[in-house]
Amino acid sequence: MAEESAANLRRWIDPKSGYCPRTETFHSLRPPVPLPPLSLPLSLTQFTLSLFHSSTAKPTTSVLIDAASGRHVSYPTFLSQIHSLTLSLQSLALSKGHVAFILSTPSLHVPVLYFSLLALGVVVCPANPMGSESEIAHQVRLTRPAIAFTTSATASKLPKGDDKIRTVILDSPEFLSMLDRDGSSVIRSESSVEVNQTDPAAILFSSGTTGRVKGVMLTHRNFIALIAGMHAHRRKPDPTLPDGQPVSLFTLPLFHVFGFFMMVRAVALGETLVLMERFEFEAMLRAVERHKVSYMPVSPPLIVALAKSELAQKYDLSSLRLLGCGGAPLGKEAADRFGERFPNVEVVQGYGLTETGGGATRMIDPEECARHASVGRLGENMEAKVVDPETGEALPPGKRGELWLRGPTIMKGYVGDDKATAETLDEDGWLKTGDLCYFDDEGFLYIVDRLKELIKYKAYQVPPAELEHILQSHPDIEDAAVIPYPDEDVGQIPMAYVVRKPRSNITEAQVMDFVAKQVAPYKKIRRVAFINSIPKSPAGKILRRELVTHALSTGSSKL
Repeated sequence: MAEESAANLRRWIDPKSGYCPRTETFHSLRPPVPLPPLSLPLSLTQFTLSLFHSSTAKPTTSVLIDAASGRHVSYPTFLSQIHSLTLSLQSLALSKGHVAFILSTPSLHVPVLYFSLLALGVVVCPANPMGSESEIAHQVRLTRPAIAFTTSATASKLPKGDDKIRTVILDSPEFLSMLDRDGSSVIRSESSVEVNQTDPAAILFSSGTTGRVKGVMLTHRNFIALIAGMHAHRRKPDPTLPDGQPVSLFTLPLFHVFGFFMMVRAVALGETLVLMERFEFEAMLRAVERHKVSYMPVSPPLIVALAKSELAQKYDLSSLRLLGCGGAPLGKEAADRFGERFPNVEVVQGYGLTETGGGATRMIDPEECARHASVGRLGENMEAKVVDPETGEALPPGKRGELWLRGPTIMKGYVGDDKATAETLDEDGWLKTGDLCYFDDEGFLYIVDRLKELIKYKAYQVPPAELEHILQSHPDIEDAAVIPYPDEDVGQIPMAYVVRKPRSNITEAQVMDFVAKQVAPYKKIRRVAFINSIPKSPAGKILRRELVTHALSTGSSKL
């Protein structure tokens, strides 16, 4: 009976948009990807390495390269280190369900550590090593780790005194010895720990752009579902690549959800990863040239920088084939400008939240990539609703509302915050994203803005992202952010923070005039401040709260 009902509902789904008017739900247009039975014990490590072993990757290929030193780690060495470290961690009495707090810049050791902890069912909890001591203390209190892994440079940021936790230093001789136990026994030894797919795999911190940082609990199943979809829709090998092997450069931090799942994806597909300990634009260009990088997961500001930078012309970037863009919306103007500068490089956009394991929508072929203003179509096995935030009514294609998502990659909840979990996840499993979006009649999703970030000018709602894209299209503007500024008469006015290009003398009046010619009167920029750089999260999201605080504290139109 249930099957008949499901079959009947499928008849109502529009094959072009994926929208079902009976349930007011959007369905993925991708073929469903089969997942392992939920009852099967399976860790993310086991699943990822099983995909790697089934791939056509050469066993001697490097899996990791350090961009600064050029040091390589081959796949055989990588696999041996995972097995060795897994055994070493067991000897530290680490067990399933324990939380491991990780405070480290990207290094060749971090991916090994992630996979070893996951194999044991230990919950991986990486944090931003640039965080302040108070921020890190809050994260430690929230997650209550059994152990911390850090470096000699960041160890001092961990709590001291009564809150002190057992610590392992990743750049110490002791840790290096943990990677190199007796190889002959290590290769044959497998962890006897039984990890269920519903067990927690990671606690990843949300970027905190709209409030205090939250710990997002994600399960092994969440990531297995995400990686299974990416593996099923992987691209065919590119015969023009050196050795036919994709090489990825990570400018993204491994503690962020985007860097985390893209690292796992690269191993599952048998690719080579180039890691940068800290991001520096020219060092990135050198790494692309030196290691013949073909793919980079990036945030929109980096695409804007590549399109505008004269420095990029000094390096051979001809190996680049693909940029995976996420973290924030990429404007059509920025995408078009990048395409003019790099006509042979595809920009694949996607959308996701920490709460969705990083994935929700993406593009998978050149035809979809041509939809520059969109973030792609719903991922495999995913459902969506667009809900009117005022009435709660579910809306059809073309109508704007809050995006709700449901599927196997949706988080378990927020650690230690049942109230926030209940506000974000409803009893039917729908995740309320807080993003104002719409689907078109071909199933492509468009992000308008964060609901909480809409500027309320009189009775109108002004999306900051729309104005930012216009500002970034100006040849004299390096970067820009738009925030609400309180106004007694109209409620809020759009205020722009602008980073001038070197040698530019663009004025406040010129900025306002440039935008005014392209928007309705209620969307005009009415206040401008010039600043050296726009504060952003590691994923490239503008930290508007910091700018709002700054604007209110200074009250000045010039910085």
